[in-house]
Amino acid sequence: MESITVSHLPAYTLHVGLYKNVENATFLRQQLLDGNTDFQYAFADATMVASRQAVFAACFRAIDDSIFGRMKTRNLHSEIVFALSAINNISESFRRMGIQDTTKHVLAIKVLDESITATQIDAFLGEHVHGTVVAFTDDELSSMQDVPRIRKIYKLPPAGKDDSGKTLSKTDEAIVIGSMALRGS
Repeated sequence: MESITVSHLPAYTLHVGLYKNVENATFLRQQLLDGNTDFQYAFADATMVASRQAVFAACFRAIDDSIFGRMKTRNLHSEIVFALSAINNISESFRRMGIQDTTKHVLAIKVLDESITATQIDAFLGEHVHGTVVAFTDDELSSMQDVPRIRKIYKLPPAGKDDSGKTLSKTDEAIVIGSMALRGS
């Protein structure tokens, strides 16, 4: 797990955990659907995350939308999952980017406030997310990615001749982040 201060918004700290082989995605998803306030986390399907930069871009957009009263979802954490998407349809964004019953790799994000500490978040997620914590790095994310699905959802061009198509290039990452930024403009 990693705590990250948003460089443009130093008052906001993100606590991020990346999990492999999660066994209880159905339970986590149900807690979100039930509106359980103990589970106010951004739980995203890690196979659909292009990079760390894409996560930071989504978090920045969600926090910025929260500050300026432009949120379209119920809370900041659901806004982060929505911001990871390139489309304006909230329910479809959650289907594409959020956790589903079949999700095996989960990215969990919590925006820290004065009522909770990183240690408490680690303990909570350790108790409720049944999977293996791995480092939140581009290498770990790329090992989990469903590249064909990411290409389809973000309408990325086919992989180049020199590219195996099994990973996303820096150009693909830039297109993903640009698509996220342009959504709703």
